[in-house]
Amino acid sequence: MTTKIIGTGSYLPEHVVSNDDLAKLVDTSDEWIASRTGIRNRRIATKESGADMAAAAAEEALKDAGMEGSEIDLILVATCSSDFQFPSTACLVQKAIHATNAAAFDLSAACSGFLFALHTAHAYICAGIYKNILLVGVEVLSKLIDWNDRSTCVLFGDGAGATVVTAADHGMEGFVQWSDGVSGEVLTCPGRKIENPWKENDSETEYIQMNGQEVFRFAVKKVPECIRQVTEKTETQIETIDWFILHQANSRIIQSVAKRLGVPEEKFPMNMEQYGNTSAASIPILLDEMNKKGMLQPGQKIILSGFGAGLTWGAAQIEW
Repeated sequence: MTTKIIGTGSYLPEHVVSNDDLAKLVDTSDEWIASRTGIRNRRIATKESGADMAAAAAEEALKDAGMEGSEIDLILVATCSSDFQFPSTACLVQKAIHATNAAAFDLSAACSGFLFALHTAHAYICAGIYKNILLVGVEVLSKLIDWNDRSTCVLFGDGAGATVVTAADHGMEGFVQWSDGVSGEVLTCPGRKIENPWKENDSETEYIQMNGQEVFRFAVKKVPECIRQVTEKTETQIETIDWFILHQANSRIIQSVAKRLGVPEEKFPMNMEQYGNTSAASIPILLDEMNKKGMLQPGQKIILSGFGAGLTWGAAQIEW
């Protein structure tokens, strides 16, 4: 018994912010951003909450799977930008989709979040605890960005992607996942500082902070490494993989990964040009786009790989 994806969905905010729009806020240009990141536009939430987007993506995934919310046993939401400290976004999604029989909780692994949620779902399914699980990656990173910092404000976007997974005789073939807390300071976003009657807090609000060069070096080293680990684990030749669906952070990272693996770039679909880096939402958004376009066919072998703050990274091999 293993874990199979049987439905996909996504939601992107209506409001589009182009590189030219950002050039009016900070010292940058469309050419500067696009040449370094591959990003030209991103969607920014102006009227949607994270839970709204997560629920909309979940509804699409349920419809694609031919299921009702009441058939879901567990809801896992991967996010690092939730609407509330509590309740969890997963519980808000549960309410919205009427998943009255489901347990629900959030999981935080930044840009690796969806992949870690998939691995968690797989463990539950293999243990025989749950059968039908809803996975959602959702982010409203626009509220965590310093819009005066051109090194970060040009990178990120908002959105949600979802999948329904179930117990089946084929699907997940193997995975690896890793963390390196020692190096975590290269990509951070501080939360609330301690403030109470015994401790004053006069610090200003802090936003996403990133050492871009270190993150790039981390990604181009660890992503090919973990992809090789999972294909060795499954005894699969890399050239037989049909698609490599990676976290959509930066086109240069993906191009470098393809080169290091010796795999044609055509096997690495990208959509960050239109959506930017949507963190935990990027892999399920791209999966849904490919599914809707008919690019994912039964029997295809697919690598999913995520990497991000923590530091966290990993890869999964699935059969569609």
